[in-house]
Amino acid sequence: MSLLDNLKTTVRFSDLKLIQPLLDALKKEGYETPTPIQHQAIPYILQNRDLLACAQTGTGKTAAFALPILQILAQSHPSHSGSATSQVKGRTPIRVLVLTPTRELAAQIGDSFDRYGSSLKISNSVIFGGVGQGAQVTALRRGIEILVATPGRLLDLIEQRFVDLSKLEIFVLDEADRMLDMGFIHDVKRVIKLLPKKRHSLFFSATMPPDIQKLAREILTNPVKVEVTPVATTAEKIVQSVYMVEKIDKRRLLEKLVRDFNIQRALVFSRTKHGADKITRFLNQGGISAEAIHGNKSQNNRIRALNNFKEGKTRILVATDIAARGIDIDGVTHVINYELPNVPESYVHRIGRTARAGNEGIAFSFCDSEERTYLADIERLIRIKIPVVAHRLSPNSSPAVLATPSSSSRTSRQPHSTAPRPQQSSQRESQRPQQRGRSANSNQGSSQYLGKNRDQSPSKENFSRNRPSQPQSQNGKSVQKTEVRTSTPSKASPKTTAKAPPKTPWWKKIISSK
Repeated sequence: MSLLDNLKTTVRFSDLKLIQPLLDALKKEGYETPTPIQHQAIPYILQNRDLLACAQTGTGKTAAFALPILQILAQSHPSHSGSATSQVKGRTPIRVLVLTPTRELAAQIGDSFDRYGSSLKISNSVIFGGVGQGAQVTALRRGIEILVATPGRLLDLIEQRFVDLSKLEIFVLDEADRMLDMGFIHDVKRVIKLLPKKRHSLFFSATMPPDIQKLAREILTNPVKVEVTPVATTAEKIVQSVYMVEKIDKRRLLEKLVRDFNIQRALVFSRTKHGADKITRFLNQGGISAEAIHGNKSQNNRIRALNNFKEGKTRILVATDIAARGIDIDGVTHVINYELPNVPESYVHRIGRTARAGNEGIAFSFCDSEERTYLADIERLIRIKIPVVAHRLSPNSSPAVLATPSSSSRTSRQPHSTAPRPQQSSQRESQRPQQRGRSANSNQGSSQYLGKNRDQSPSKENFSRNRPSQPQSQNGKSVQKTEVRTSTPSKASPKTTAKAPPKTPWWKKIISSK
């Protein structure tokens, strides 16, 4: 029996000593049993212990810190269960800061605090870049207790004196490894320097590379380490497979899989923003509803695309790795890696968008000839040999791939295929049809290197010997054989005789030496 199955039979949220308003909210959301990370992390957080949690994406990390944080705030200020909120000098201080790498993930976390704390009257707000700061500043001026932020916008508002972290009690660093990948690590360190030294710190990361471990030692004090899965492993309930396909065939294969498997909700990952837009256009042209989400899209467009995908209005959501961590949507049945990531850890984060919270999922990956090394790196990291699926597109697929080699090879042979060649082929076909292929090949290969040297002088000698009615023999093999058989110059051609070389031909020297 797996750890998850064992938890389902022995542990419920009510066993974790959560207050009744939180249990009611969980029941309303349809959650009864905690995931392994929630089961292990929640008790330690309620004990005010610093936490270092390593769990792969999709295991319920957000609820693992959101639920105990809401309970700590509610119990420290009983008025939260009523209609009033505690005020300090007319404005509620920021007591909790959740730092996250992407806008989408920040919005998801803010939504989780709203849903779980719906009856607790605990104020929270989300700030991130890419949109105007007016509404965010207004919320900050009213006073909030829980602030969810991305590093860049947070530092901007701190410099403008709209954010005061001096009263902070709990600091959460979520997706720390992604912060490192996206180059936010220096901004994170700047934020940490502004925090009170006496605080409760929670550190969540999907992987634990050495740099992240070093950062954790700087942030945490005597932490409890929780690790529910080995580092850099994929969820057990994800069925993984790879399709070996050339780049030009990927779009057709994608469309074929979506139709053959009748996929209704899938995430397709592209390595580039431009590639994501091209995939989206191709699917829409084929009658498959799709939208793209990446850094070049405005925040309103990204929110609309996510909502359409959640509501089932869009079957396919095409995303880049930057947006991967911010997508927390139930019911994603398939993840398709249209292009393999060049960072192996990103593969784990991508396919973690399916099979969330113990559900099953399917992950397809497309691998072209230039991505074989990426596939090898991924298999080495996850310690799994991904099964290769044989497939066959329609016979007329990839006409460019089939035509390019033959057309290019014909072009490369054109300098040797001069005008007299068709006459020669026709003549030799009538003389010796059984040697047609060999003659054509030998003439093609030797005409450039032997024709000039062997045909110049003998051609004039041959014209003097043969009648003018047979000029076509001057470029044929017979001329070369006549030269070999002729040992004396023709008397009818004094000019040719005068130019005959006085030395013994090279081929006679070879014969005499033998």
